[in-house]
Amino acid sequence: MPAAAAEVVTRFAPSPTGYLHIGGARTALFNWLYARGRGGRFLLRIEDTDRARSTPEATEAILRGLAWLGLDWDGAPVSQFARAERHAEVARQMLGNGTAYKCFSTPEEIEAFRESARAEGRSTLFLSPWRDADPASHPDRPHAIRLKAPRDGETVVEDAVQGTVRWQNDQLDDMVLLRSDGTPTYMHAVVVDDHDMGVTHIIRGDDHLTNAARQTQVYRAMGWAVPVFAHIPLIHGPDGKKLSKRHGAVGLEEYQTMGYPAAGMRNYLARLGWSHGDDEVFSDAEAQAWFDLPGIGRAPARLDFKKLDHISGQQIARADDSALVAEADAFLAATGQPTLSAAQKERLLRAMYCLKDRAKSFPELLEKAHFALTELVARMAEAHGTTLGKLAAPLRAALAGRTVSPSVFDMMLVIGREETLARLADAAG
Repeated sequence: MPAAAAEVVTRFAPSPTGYLHIGGARTALFNWLYARGRGGRFLLRIEDTDRARSTPEATEAILRGLAWLGLDWDGAPVSQFARAERHAEVARQMLGNGTAYKCFSTPEEIEAFRESARAEGRSTLFLSPWRDADPASHPDRPHAIRLKAPRDGETVVEDAVQGTVRWQNDQLDDMVLLRSDGTPTYMHAVVVDDHDMGVTHIIRGDDHLTNAARQTQVYRAMGWAVPVFAHIPLIHGPDGKKLSKRHGAVGLEEYQTMGYPAAGMRNYLARLGWSHGDDEVFSDAEAQAWFDLPGIGRAPARLDFKKLDHISGQQIARADDSALVAEADAFLAATGQPTLSAAQKERLLRAMYCLKDRAKSFPELLEKAHFALTELVARMAEAHGTTLGKLAAPLRAALAGRTVSPSVFDMMLVIGREETLARLADAAG
């Protein structure tokens, strides 16, 4: 019998230095779809090694954004900073197996080399004089640990999106694994974490493509299997330029407060750079079954709010009514507005059949539902110096001809405005 295929493991690894960018949200979605569609695991790692810029608030915002988008991850989020000793341990192993070396060059010496190289028109690629130095000549002072990268030949990455990508090794320097203060570099930590977490597929933005060359060298230096790389193009604005705040909302939470449904965002982001034939509106189950790396284009995707509106409207129309009521209430809470009472939720649920086919967002849905959410009878009773309770009985008699009936509001909703007015007029006549 053939061997069972290895379990697919993907990861999303944001830095908690600010809000969750919509591009990061799409990267998380692609990883989630790829793993879930293959019965694999989707892991979350918080790359918080930049202690000066990483904040607990940003971490919470990332977790909150992923939860709103509906991307569940397996296990507890991993802190990269908490694994610093493991990163250092691997660097020391590389020293022991001869694939890394101690470098005693100071930052001042390295900068002096580069200034001289620029002045003479030579390559500024730093080649450490300590690479092949006799350990007996090592001074007793702080040192970095550098990768002893191959100096000839090439490093090749078979990228699932970009195709075959090659780098000449003489154009890659010996990257620092551990700084002279003993802290690991991001480039090194990522490889150790991905290996230890069992990651089989690294799906990330193509701004990391160059990193793949150096990281591949670390994998090979440790004798570890190299994961499948898939570098996806970034998202551009409608004008074709790199997405920025001038194009409108770029943070994921902004889309929640604008009132887009989570299903609409998942559907739209999935289509932003990936396609499955001509299918545009689809369910999560369909997306998980269809999503594959060859379907990702190599050209940057362009943000299109009109298409987002269209897809969101389609997802609202096909959504479960109870789920829509709950998400509408969550939208109100997220935007600091009064949430719905139990009675308002019940009326909104009853009215949903005539509302959801015409709304592209929750503000639109709630605006159309205003008639069902506002207790005009109670305000009329107050204006006339009476109470809703005293008006309910005559209203029930006028509308139903019975003393026992459903809520007068439900009856008005079901029979409609014209019939309601006609019955009230008959009763008054």
